[in-house]
Amino acid sequence: MTLLTKTAFFKKACGRCSAWSTTGQAVLSLVFLIGGIIVLAGITLAFLANSFLNSTYGFAISERAKAVAASGAYDALMRLARNKDLSESGYSLFVGSDSANVSISQDSPATGLVAITSVSTISNRERRVRAVVSRDATSSLIATVSWD
Repeated sequence: MTLLTKTAFFKKACGRCSAWSTTGQAVLSLVFLIGGIIVLAGITLAFLANSFLNSTYGFAISERAKAVAASGAYDALMRLARNKDLSESGYSLFVGSDSANVSISQDSPATGLVAITSVSTISNRERRVRAVVSRDATSSLIATVSWD
């Protein structure tokens, strides 16, 4: 069938119909297809933007937890410098609205060494800082051996 015969067929089937009425149906389905693709692309971009923002927020929270844990370890070093025999099972250090749980263990890895563990948890992101320092029993001199 050629286009001319199709047009003649539609004119016979419906006296008021023309060839334009069948192409309108095709254009309508094409508009729905293109609209669906645009909506799908918009949803994909919104999902990617949300995912990017959440990962950036998570990184910032994790770094803040690491800074608070490091503050706890530095506080324990200061306390240890003031009192070489300090051994606490645990205390909390508040930094702003966040806190770090700090524990100090004398002669923990070996004799003459002190293990300091500081743990901070912010929004389900836990960061831990562990420092091992050596202390001289006679001079009370402390020196950092490792910092993880």
